[in-house]
Amino acid sequence: MFAVIKTGGKQYKVSENDYLQVEKLDLEVGNKIELPALMYVNGTDTIIGTPMVEGVTVKCEVLRQDRAKKIIVYKYKAKKNVRKKRGHRQSYTLLKIVTIEKVGGQA
Repeated sequence: MFAVIKTGGKQYKVSENDYLQVEKLDLEVGNKIELPALMYVNGTDTIIGTPMVEGVTVKCEVLRQDRAKKIIVYKYKAKKNVRKKRGHRQSYTLLKIVTIEKVGGQA
């Protein structure tokens, strides 16, 4: 059983007990969040939402608010003595998928 969810402008395929690193969410560590499903697959049953599947929610728990490893952005123009070196660390939220629940509806 798995579901496809959308958060931070991206879509993720998740199953129960998965860990998911998503764009930063303004939540405290330990909070629980429910995300709607775009698609739900359980064995042979496949339900595709328009745009969301009614009656299917993905329950997640916030494990950590952190920043990713630093990447170096280096800009260079040949023969012009132009060089720019910058670093960037993207903030993220680590989620644990607790359950994928379906209740009534088309699910």
